[in-house]
Amino acid sequence: MIKMKKYELFDRNTQALIFGYQQRAIQRMLDFDYACKRETPSIAAIVNPTRSGYHKCFWGSEEIILPMYTTIKEASKNHPQADVMINFASFRSAYPRTKEAFEIDTIRTVAIIAEGIPERYTKKLIAIAKQKGKWIIGPATVGGIKGGAFKIGNTGGMIDNIIASRLHRPGSVAFVSKSGGLLNELNNIISRNSDGVYEGIAIGGDLYPGSTFKDHIMRYEKDANVAMIVLLGEVGGKDEYDIVSALKAGEITKPLVAWCIGTCSGMFSTDVQFGHAGARARTDLETADAKNRALKEAGAVVPDSFDDLGDKINKAFWKLVKDGRAKPKPDREPRVVPMDLNKALAEGKIRAPTHFISTITDERGDQPLYAGIPLTEIIDRDYGIGGVIGLLWFKKKFPDWARGFIELVLQIVADHGPAVSGAHNAIISARAGKDLISSLVSGLLTIGPRFGGAIDGAAYWFRKFHDDGKEPDEMVSEMKAMNTLIPGIGHRVKSVINPDKRVEMLKKYAKGNFPKTEYLDYALRIEKITTAKRDNLILNVDGCVGILFLDLLNSLEFSENEISDIIGTGALNGLFVLGRSIGFMGHILDQKRLEAGLYRHPWNDILYVSPKKEELEEEAKKWGK
Repeated sequence: MIKMKKYELFDRNTQALIFGYQQRAIQRMLDFDYACKRETPSIAAIVNPTRSGYHKCFWGSEEIILPMYTTIKEASKNHPQADVMINFASFRSAYPRTKEAFEIDTIRTVAIIAEGIPERYTKKLIAIAKQKGKWIIGPATVGGIKGGAFKIGNTGGMIDNIIASRLHRPGSVAFVSKSGGLLNELNNIISRNSDGVYEGIAIGGDLYPGSTFKDHIMRYEKDANVAMIVLLGEVGGKDEYDIVSALKAGEITKPLVAWCIGTCSGMFSTDVQFGHAGARARTDLETADAKNRALKEAGAVVPDSFDDLGDKINKAFWKLVKDGRAKPKPDREPRVVPMDLNKALAEGKIRAPTHFISTITDERGDQPLYAGIPLTEIIDRDYGIGGVIGLLWFKKKFPDWARGFIELVLQIVADHGPAVSGAHNAIISARAGKDLISSLVSGLLTIGPRFGGAIDGAAYWFRKFHDDGKEPDEMVSEMKAMNTLIPGIGHRVKSVINPDKRVEMLKKYAKGNFPKTEYLDYALRIEKITTAKRDNLILNVDGCVGILFLDLLNSLEFSENEISDIIGTGALNGLFVLGRSIGFMGHILDQKRLEAGLYRHPWNDILYVSPKKEELEEEAKKWGK
């Protein structure tokens, strides 16, 4: 690696620390590096005070990671080769962060992006930088760029603009400007009227910039790679007069094309502030016209207007070439930076297959859509939980009676005490110290064909026999012949003489609100047959919910295929899962509040039936020693 000369701030090996998690600026710097055919990224690490770790980004089409630290000290210790810090800190913290960076020997240059830093702080930073032999670019700057080598943050804009201005390779013209906004315009003007930009710096628009026009122009004067220099000043301040003095003293020998914008200020009767803190003429000497005259008299090439700037650059550069004092830098093709997927999709330049399909929600707008219905409408029109389930599970706008039925089911199945297997498991997990979600999952995993999972099964079998035109006694006998219990029939505790109040509520609601109850009527006829054999073979909650949901779907004119899909996907069991989760969580929170200890099942509630030792020994004799 060739060591940079003292007057050089950047080269193709320069690496920087980025203070502030500026993801767009980071990627733009890496895209520039890639287009320039740099061997290594220009970013060594990121300093993010709120989080350490890694940042994932692109190097061409390949994903890479950049390390992220919480302090400048830690980042510079791990990456001593990084001699630039690009400071994206706010105007409140830019001063202490820059001061901190200057205390680190390996950091030589700091670019301060923030505007509005108090002038007294900037003056302190300038004094520290001079004392330590370090450089400041800014404050209030977009930064700078060195063709084919290095760029600061968002300088140069999008990669398309950078390539169009041929900044992916070095030219022979160096420039310095106050305005970051006009830096991109200068890149373009110079690229069209010469062999391109060697380096361009925007020193920032504050009254006291961290480095001056003269500081950078004298660097360019010493750099043999710079054939000519361009200066873009502005109304306000007297920094341009330092250049006038240097020209007169013969310190600047290379052709200098200079222009100060703001010549229109003379048209106003009072002082006018032109954007930057320093862009205001407080005396006649600070006007753009006065400075342009002084620069021209000192020997600079000064156009008649900004529109004439490109022509003056063109003539000055190609005269150098004609005189043999400059040799145009060769053009070269940049590496093609792949377009980001989202941008390419937005512009319709590519098509890419998706990996997921969602037909129930769309969150891409200003509010989520549930099955096409805006969330605000769902709330304003009081769809309720039943209506939301109708939209998200079945993609239907359910009427009030259907919404009410779903909400009744959820209330009825929410809990059935701590003794049932799901609640029991959830309680044991909670008492073992597991968190809410883990304990809930423990309880949910018990739901199946023997506990709470018979809703789909009941709907399937009752629908099959009903739709096949079989009489109730035929269903009972055929299920018995298959040695299959009828899902939804039977209860361990409840019976004909001790009916399940939950089932009674469901039947009453359906009879009073459903347009038709064909499947419920069929199930009740079967219940008469089964309870005649044993009085606890009643229609239970699972069976009643599943059968009534068949009546709901039938009343809403769902097709046969749609109903088959709903049963097959487990949507009806989902009602039990959703409702019972409320109860499980209640039991878990109850145990947490009670600070219940670890549960151990009592041994006197376990039947221990171990093999006899003599029997094992006798069996073992068969196999020898």
